[in-house]
Amino acid sequence: MRRMGPVVSLFFVAPFVAEFLLGDLPVVMLPVLLAFAPMYGGGALLIREVARRSGRGWPMMLTLALAFAVLEEGLLTQSLFNPNYAGEHLLQYAYIPALGIGGLWTPYVLGIHVLWSMATPIALVEESSGFRRELPWLGRRGLWVTGGLFVVGWVVFFAISYQMSDGFLASPAQLISAASITMILVVVAFALPRRSNQAALGDVPRPWVVFLAAAIAGALFIGMTFLPHYSGLFAGPVAVAVLAVLVSRWAKRMSWGHWHRYALAVAGLFTYAWHAFMMNGVTISERIVEMVSHVVFAVAAAVLAWRAYRRVRAYQPAAVDTAGSAPVLVAAGEAPKR
Repeated sequence: MRRMGPVVSLFFVAPFVAEFLLGDLPVVMLPVLLAFAPMYGGGALLIREVARRSGRGWPMMLTLALAFAVLEEGLLTQSLFNPNYAGEHLLQYAYIPALGIGGLWTPYVLGIHVLWSMATPIALVEESSGFRRELPWLGRRGLWVTGGLFVVGWVVFFAISYQMSDGFLASPAQLISAASITMILVVVAFALPRRSNQAALGDVPRPWVVFLAAAIAGALFIGMTFLPHYSGLFAGPVAVAVLAVLVSRWAKRMSWGHWHRYALAVAGLFTYAWHAFMMNGVTISERIVEMVSHVVFAVAAAVLAWRAYRRVRAYQPAAVDTAGSAPVLVAAGEAPKR
């Protein structure tokens, strides 16, 4: 069971973050987590396992996460093309008639799936797994079972979304386009170069600075739909792009470590937790139920962050001497020896 701990954690943390911490569903619908776990949890596990086994790391994970987002919103919920999905008229902002999509909704919903539905749960659970962070968690049989659950999750998710959207179906051209983009992204993910193990010298910001930068970028992105006119359409993606460039540079340096990655994951939880209080759920619930739900889920996110904090604190990676000496294993709370 200890060996399967990260697998079970990610299987349920992913749907919790994606639908409940976001603010879409109230606490009284928490049993629905079981229905969403095969889709979100299965997807997160497959993305993580494939990337770690191939040695392509986070670039591959993020690319596959984008493929997941297009699959979900283009083929299953079809919210990219539905002008009245969940009664919200999501496409009316910056509508692009030639494509039949919303210029604001499309980058927003794809972005939140990449950064929060997939990346945040994967990062949080990986940092809680100590020396197993980059190791495979599933064997061949486990991969087949997870893949089967993922496909079952598609069917369940489509059935729920089809009912919510009153039987809306996108045009064949739109569905073919979404399927083609999904497959192209998967091919691109496998064509990415394998990650180099050579670490560069150089300083990186302290973890609290990384947390602050990620929280600000997350706030700008998650606030895209609240900012006036078209300012959100540019501010959110630009902020995330700048953060991505910075993190990609910092992550190649020797001084980048567990606490920096932990800071990014917790910033994701924090952003969704406060954003939920500004959300109206997709179900009809009394406002008091929604507010209590947001508080409960924020507390649950804090518990997840605290649990990850204790795991990261208990495990200290090898400290490498910049002069070229061998790595030294550092006990928790002990300064590295030179």
